[in-house]
Amino acid sequence: MDDFNEFEAHEKKPTNLKKEVLLIISIIFVVLIFRSSLYEPYRIPSGSMIPTLRIGDYIIVNKFAYGMKVPFSDIAMGDINLTPNYIFKQELPKRGDVVVFKFPKDPSINYIKRVIGLPGDTIEIKDKVVYVNDVETISRKIESAPFLKDMDTKFKKHKLKFFRVKNKDREYVIQQDSDNYFLVNKDKITVPENEIFVMGDNRDFSYDSRFWGTVPLSYIKGRAELIWFSISFPSGEDSDFIFRPSRIGTSIF
Repeated sequence: MDDFNEFEAHEKKPTNLKKEVLLIISIIFVVLIFRSSLYEPYRIPSGSMIPTLRIGDYIIVNKFAYGMKVPFSDIAMGDINLTPNYIFKQELPKRGDVVVFKFPKDPSINYIKRVIGLPGDTIEIKDKVVYVNDVETISRKIESAPFLKDMDTKFKKHKLKFFRVKNKDREYVIQQDSDNYFLVNKDKITVPENEIFVMGDNRDFSYDSRFWGTVPLSYIKGRAELIWFSISFPSGEDSDFIFRPSRIGTSIF
């Protein structure tokens, strides 16, 4: 009888192990589908979207904001760059949306910027003022103190001014460096069909459509929705340890 019980125990162990492995694989697969088609976390590594997004912000991106995608259909890795398949028609983002997208110059890299122009829009910049379809973007200067109190050290040395920008779809804050005159003007362009024009909210410290052109709609991965954590670690002389608990749970506008 003891030999039989020992034999039965040995038989159960492989069976239980197999079930556990299958369960783990199933969980991983479900998580990957969730990240691919529904929501995906990202970390903000640079300051191009300050003050809306700070270095070290951890955000949630809505992957189905512009239409439900077939899982894993927008993968970009190395030389692989898949064009996403939408279950229904892809919807256009709105001007002012903050979107994550594949960088056109290297699709394996993700960028995050704000949508300024949609397909067919004309974009022109005069003295740092953006004109969309020949209409000046409405903005007003606002108090800088609330934004400077936990500003990243590398930007505190600049002469920053803050403006509240308003359009029919969004209202948000941008910052400009009063001493930076590198790119104050841009000749009028028309955004090509099926592409968007994007810019960072940290206008004088953002590498965006002003430099490398427009973004194909098929490269959009999703819309930034929420900050779920925010912590920045020192990475050089111009950076400090900063924990921002007040940003946790903040919606992204």
